[in-house]
Amino acid sequence: MTSTYSITEAQANFPALVRASRDRPITITRRDEVVGYLLSPERMEAIVESMEILANPRAMRAIRDYEKGVTNFHPLSALDA
Repeated sequence: MTSTYSITEAQANFPALVRASRDRPITITRRDEVVGYLLSPERMEAIVESMEILANPRAMRAIRDYEKGVTNFHPLSALDA
């Protein structure tokens, strides 16, 4: 099953496309131009969460520090103290 459909094809097969979107994103086109996507709720939530992390300066600084190897890790038991 392809993952790109025209609007007409998407309308005719909407229930099947909703089911298929659980496994992969579905692209919807009009005159060979992408006009929309059909995503599973889990995929959409992951995208939103990624965008929130990317928009958070402290989170991005922590990621960059980790990539540079300058992050200090502590055992979880240190939280009890």
